[in-house]
Amino acid sequence: MTSDLQRDLGLSATTAIAIGAMVGSGIFILPGIAYATAGPAVVAAYLIAGLLVLPAALSASEMATAMPEDGGSYVYVERGMGPLLGTIAGIGNWFMLSFKGALALIGGVPYLVYVAPGLAEYVVPIALALAIVFTVLNVVSTKSTGALQFAIVGVMILAMAYFVVGGFPSVEPAQTAGSFDLTSEGILAATGLVFVSYAGVIKVAAVAEEVKDPGTTIPRAMIGSLLVTTALYVLIVYVAIGVAPDLSTGGEFVPEGGEEVASIAYAAEAVLGELGALIIVLAALLALASTANAGLLSASRFPFAMARDGLVPGQFEQLHARFKTPALAVVVTGGVMMLMIATLPIEQVAKFGSAFQILVFILVNLAVIGFREGVVDDYDPEFVSPLYPWTQLVGMAGGLVVLTQMGTVPLAGAVAITIVAVGWYVFYARPRIEREGAARVGARENVSQRATGRTRELFDSDAKYDVLVAVTEETSADARRDMLRMATDMGRLRTTSVSVVEFVDVPHRVFAEDHPEVYAGTVPDWLPADSEDAPSWFPDGCSVSLPVRSSGGVEQRSVESQTDDVHVEYRRIDSEDHKQTIVDVATYGYSDLVIAERRQADFHERLFGGETDWLLRNAPCDVLLVDDNGFDGANEIAVVANRGAYDPLKLLFADAVAEETGAQLNLLQAIPENAPESQRESIERYHEELISILTVPARSTIIETDDETAGLTRFVGDADLLVTGVDRTGLSARLLGRPGNRLVDSVDTTAVMVQTHDGRRPGLVERFVMNHLFN
Repeated sequence: MTSDLQRDLGLSATTAIAIGAMVGSGIFILPGIAYATAGPAVVAAYLIAGLLVLPAALSASEMATAMPEDGGSYVYVERGMGPLLGTIAGIGNWFMLSFKGALALIGGVPYLVYVAPGLAEYVVPIALALAIVFTVLNVVSTKSTGALQFAIVGVMILAMAYFVVGGFPSVEPAQTAGSFDLTSEGILAATGLVFVSYAGVIKVAAVAEEVKDPGTTIPRAMIGSLLVTTALYVLIVYVAIGVAPDLSTGGEFVPEGGEEVASIAYAAEAVLGELGALIIVLAALLALASTANAGLLSASRFPFAMARDGLVPGQFEQLHARFKTPALAVVVTGGVMMLMIATLPIEQVAKFGSAFQILVFILVNLAVIGFREGVVDDYDPEFVSPLYPWTQLVGMAGGLVVLTQMGTVPLAGAVAITIVAVGWYVFYARPRIEREGAARVGARENVSQRATGRTRELFDSDAKYDVLVAVTEETSADARRDMLRMATDMGRLRTTSVSVVEFVDVPHRVFAEDHPEVYAGTVPDWLPADSEDAPSWFPDGCSVSLPVRSSGGVEQRSVESQTDDVHVEYRRIDSEDHKQTIVDVATYGYSDLVIAERRQADFHERLFGGETDWLLRNAPCDVLLVDDNGFDGANEIAVVANRGAYDPLKLLFADAVAEETGAQLNLLQAIPENAPESQRESIERYHEELISILTVPARSTIIETDDETAGLTRFVGDADLLVTGVDRTGLSARLLGRPGNRLVDSVDTTAVMVQTHDGRRPGLVERFVMNHLFN
């Protein structure tokens, strides 16, 4: 990507931005609170948290070298997981960093009071003034911002190093006992609390487009800053608890309501005297200023990057003509921070972003998997995360564990930010964009490959196929004939045994032990008992015969009564409940497929469901429902993919009928009008693979429409046979209806609805994923 942004940030400035984004409240506020939770094991909590953040740092480093663009984690999540999750990551990060920047400015209150008590009443004006200064500085020059950040971080590290070196000889071993005890009570809660101390590590990627030699600089800065900060945190907290009697209280230096601040200052006073405390207070002030500056710099790049992708108004993408910085994005971000300082209880509001930071780390790790497994030809990072995918899986698992320790308020904040971002995406961004993430493309390709493999396996199988043609007294003569025709057509692709059973209802019987009675007297007139009288579509040399043993038992067939491909036999069964008997016959006869007539009225019995719905829910095998509209051969057969990939049985059945009729297959699939080009390309490749498996001529038709039923109806209208799916069964079908059923009702073509036994009851998650990937 070409850019007018200036690459002014070297390794030192980039590392300083990362350290400055991390060091702040994480060391000057949280240690005392975490100590109250886990005691001396707070040292181990900081170490564990740093290790859990490492996978996200490695993942972000890899993606930053492949896509050195401003926007950081937003860019990676958007490219890897799609615009919806990208919008959540972008808006969430922008809110979160704005909150943290405002908190850093307003959070200097107790420190200023400690140095100059008379400034307490001017805290808000001072914070606003600093926000203005940082905003102007970020507009004028990113290079100046990086230089200032380097200077601030340098002084801050020197001050903290002075505390560590000066205090280490005074550490009391008794007070640090258990510092690295991983079994200590409360260590998980403490880890969750201090986890946010490392949240700034991946923020340097937000300015990747302004970094010199990003392929080398960014991984070094990101991983190096994490290692330095982790070591700094561990050493400072270890020394602090070793020299202070109780780090959870600030002793006499605790200002009212400010116990969080005085913990490190109290420790410095205990070992270094008043001068040491003043140095630590200075370091704290610098750290908070650094956090505010880094937060403003990083936060402003999210609307800038999102504008380039069309997710927010394009004005945020514009660079200042002279300074070559995203001036509008910087000014708006700075203005939002000032508004928060002046109006909001910022200490409480800033907590809302804590859990969202963990979610971002999880999404960053997930995005790497999306890129690695997805279809991204130009994904070529200079730095590669080691131990893939275990590094990412450990990082995601650790993030989820930490989330459980975050408490209600942070989780509620993360949910609130997510809802706002989703709302923005639905109402603003979605109508304006046509693309998807690498993970979705890769997932669709994987689903297509698996579906293609299943289709090939079904077509290559030489196993015998047992078909039960279930005829009732209500089945029309035309439907009986067409059901038999379609059953025998299966024999053109594989050896098939067709059992035509006429189920006759009889009155209720008094004795419960009475069971259905099987008859095999004569073959009815509508069946071709003699091959010479059979219609042209009936298999050559085949006729309908009666079973040798009418009551069941071992199957016995004479050689004269069958062909190599198809054997057909007939019986009649009298019972009180023919639908239950159909299921029983299919179960104990080991049928692979039941062919029955589609009863349209049954599909509209929404509340309790009809006979057809019962059969679909209870059949032990695949089911074909035939809706006869005068089928008399075919020139074209439309095969519709209802829910994601094609079910192999649809294709096998349609191919068999086409073999008999000489028809051409038309593979029909509908996608939204604004579907990304990658979706169409994936489906085209999938259809090409299927066409190579079919034994008859076939073509592919991909329809762009927001009304799936209406769009498919236009193309199905010219076909002689429609093969579609049942889609839903059970309560969801009765309440929501079946899209495939609506399609069948809207055309005058003979239709066959296919339901496979394995795919009869897809779960909610599966239905959502399949619809999301393909539709």
